Amino acid sequence: MNEDIRCERLKGLREDRDLLQKDIAKFLNITQVAYSCYEIGRRQIPIEALIKLANFYNTSTDYILGLTDVRKAYPKSILNQK
Repeated sequence: MNEDIRCERLKGLREDRDLLQKDIAKFLNITQVAYSCYEIGRRQIPIEALIKLANFYNTSTDYILGLTDVRKAYPKSILNQK
């Protein structure tokens, strides 16, 4: 995984919605400093937070992690629809 891409994408997704780090930190129930560490690559994003962010931004975890350039979210699983 390319950390620079992950960091750029986290920041870009947030800025596209005109949100501050403190807004996303509140959404994730963490401090602004902890969230900042995700954006600058000092800390790995926990899986739960990664999933929450992907759902919030309507994108995929793969996009945030730099594994795909397709920003659109994947279709929901049939299992999640029950």
